[in-house]
Amino acid sequence: MVMTLEADYAVRIVEYLTKNPGRCDARSISEEMGVPLRFCLKILRKLVAEGLVCSFKGAKGGYTLGKPAKEVTLREVIESVEGPYMLSRCQKEEYSCKRAHCRLHRIYEKISEDVRKELDSYDFELICSEGGCGCETTAEE
Repeated sequence: MVMTLEADYAVRIVEYLTKNPGRCDARSISEEMGVPLRFCLKILRKLVAEGLVCSFKGAKGGYTLGKPAKEVTLREVIESVEGPYMLSRCQKEEYSCKRAHCRLHRIYEKISEDVRKELDSYDFELICSEGGCGCETTAEE
């Protein structure tokens, strides 16, 4: 499975705002993070709607994180553009595989919950800290 390009860009944008406190304009974010400006603006609107980013209008406007980086998780950012994480469309209420006792539903939900918990364990203060993502590395790596 691969994360969508929109989710990848959203993560980059939040990373940029974490590393650059103060108001940042969309053009700078776009150029520095390699996100096309129109796409950057679209994603910023979604992040603002979710309260993860604040926007300021006017000559001294721009964008900042909407809350401390310690309170912004990787899951929140990804789900702000993709919706709730789920492994299979079987987990959506509006979809039915037409199987009365599908054992896969429980398996998919367990895996999805594990992924959501793992994504919640990474906040942007940790991700952007000197040590990187906080992942343990071994001498073999």
